[in-house]
Amino acid sequence: MDYQNLLITTKGRIQYITINRESKLNALNKQTLQELHAAFTAAFNDAEVGGIIITGAGPKAFVAGADIAEFAGVNIEGGRAIAQDGQTSVFDVIANGNKPVIAAVNGFALGGGLELAMACHIRIASDNAKMGLPEVTLGLIPGYGGTQRLTQLVGRGKALEMIMTADMITAAEALQSGLVNHVVFQDDLLPKAEEILNKILARAPLALASAIKAVNAASIDGVNGFEVEIAEFANCFGTEDFTEGVAAFIGKRKPEFKGK
Repeated sequence: MDYQNLLITTKGRIQYITINRESKLNALNKQTLQELHAAFTAAFNDAEVGGIIITGAGPKAFVAGADIAEFAGVNIEGGRAIAQDGQTSVFDVIANGNKPVIAAVNGFALGGGLELAMACHIRIASDNAKMGLPEVTLGLIPGYGGTQRLTQLVGRGKALEMIMTADMITAAEALQSGLVNHVVFQDDLLPKAEEILNKILARAPLALASAIKAVNAASIDGVNGFEVEIAEFANCFGTEDFTEGVAAFIGKRKPEFKGK
């Protein structure tokens, strides 16, 4: 696909997906969401890609939100379609991906931008980051999974406070509440993301995919997460990577996993 709003680069087994609308503070318009769907789908299906780091171009914003101009004149059914399409084609695709995704949050992560970061498996923020869900100031609520994922990450009370006040929080506050995993100086943001992802990529790829699936099952209504864990644990025994991992452990050497 010929991307107009994304920059796709690779560094070893790491793929960078950079939202490249700096003049618009990397706002998520319809085309950008379509490109994100294509980029993540391709990355998850590319055997050469071990994991993904997503970030925003420039120092001011990860993603400052959705492109609100596209919401003007939309009716109830149109609003339902916006939320449904976004969640199904982008945010849920990322959250349920078979490879680790780290959000490197620089500057503003507001509305759909924070929802995008929350769909990722790990979040790292620069010390200048500001995060929030300001949708109620527009007469809306978060529509890309924000009410659900924020509650899972920070708890019901904090989620309701953030959503109903529409206040932004600092990177330090996000770290304290569990919204992000790490806060670093701005120049250290991408190196820290690479450090964590490279450590993850030294582990067994199929086991990583199973871990993501099992952890996600904890928040799916009607699904017994313990049963999913048991099934995924069992599946690992049928992989070549498990055989290699045990052999390496017994032989006191580093394993050489192949994702098989």
